[in-house]
Amino acid sequence: MNQKKTKRLSPVIASIAIQLCLGTAYIWSVFQTGIATHLFGGKNASAALTFSLLLAILSLSSGLGGKLQAKIGPRLTVIIGGIILGAGFFSASFASSDYPWLLWLTYGVMGGLGMGFIYSTTIACAQRWYPDKRGFITGLIVSALGFGGVVFTPLVEFLIKHFGNDTSALGELSSFKVLGIIFVVVCTVGGLFIKNPPVGFAPEGWTPKTNGGVEAKEYLPSQVLRNPYFYFLTIALMLACMGGLMMIGFAKPIAIAKDMSDTAVMGVFAITFFNSFGRLFWGIVSDKLGRKKTIVLLLIATSVLALCVNLVEGYFVYGLIALIGFAYGGFLSTFPAFTADLFGAKNNATNYGMVLLGFGAGAIASSYIAGHFKDVAKNNIDLMFPAFVIASAAALIAIVFILLIKPDKMK
Repeated sequence: MNQKKTKRLSPVIASIAIQLCLGTAYIWSVFQTGIATHLFGGKNASAALTFSLLLAILSLSSGLGGKLQAKIGPRLTVIIGGIILGAGFFSASFASSDYPWLLWLTYGVMGGLGMGFIYSTTIACAQRWYPDKRGFITGLIVSALGFGGVVFTPLVEFLIKHFGNDTSALGELSSFKVLGIIFVVVCTVGGLFIKNPPVGFAPEGWTPKTNGGVEAKEYLPSQVLRNPYFYFLTIALMLACMGGLMMIGFAKPIAIAKDMSDTAVMGVFAITFFNSFGRLFWGIVSDKLGRKKTIVLLLIATSVLALCVNLVEGYFVYGLIALIGFAYGGFLSTFPAFTADLFGAKNNATNYGMVLLGFGAGAIASSYIAGHFKDVAKNNIDLMFPAFVIASAAALIAIVFILLIKPDKMK
């Protein structure tokens, strides 16, 4: 029995370590000001495009990673993804004000490609080992990604100060080099423990069920693309994440604009920690409450919280940032589990990878919108408020698409 538990735990522990590295995607606001000032001539939208490109390519390549792992297995897929990710970040250190586009190509495109190979592959692998606790295990894996921001923020802050100065982005660029090396080592070693369970594996005493109480059907990606629920789910994810993504990219600049420059890094800690905690918490809740009800609850909370950005002052701004991150984290654990509930766990690496296309579109849209209004606002953060009004409206529209999904009527 202990040997069986070890077999189930090893891929999960390895996935957690690897997802911690992917959490660096959520500390972009630590880099935002220095990169925007010294590489992009003060253009916040151009600098933020680096972050949105990474998330967009991550979304596009997750489906590709799912197909790749079906052919060569999750172990090699994760190791290849880790090498691409590490090489991308390492190469990003050579960007300059003369070649700022290099950052988009390396950090954005290569980094996103590597993360995409790893992200859905590790989630799907863990779900196969724990089909009896799908929401919990999904929340656990993706919460590691969120917690990676908490782990890496102080390290990156130290590296920026150690290597940097006030006249260039040397600190930010040098930190990319260190992170690249870490990623290659962790993903290579951790990847050795990533493997799928034997065919027909099921935990003792567990009976496979969907929300409707019917045995789940395993949908092929081609079948998923012909199902309208796929499009409802993808559009809902695109709209749901906009508020959280805006805050992730600009948590530190918003805190600075609210005269909290001495403690602005707390904004990054707040959103990364609660983003992580929210993934685990809402994953567990969704196992009890149901995916649909949980997602609708999170969308209502996101819509309300996004409208409060201009209302809070002082240290309360960190509380608001934390709450937005807490809700956002819930989306990243409930949507993968909901996808597996609807279309089965066998092909979820590819199927959820396709759903993530909505996340990528939302990342690009939210980054551009928030960057544009931040450029308009400069230090008057009140002028950035329209961006969060858009995010609030998007969350309300997402509720409609979620309510159109009826798992008990799946054919």
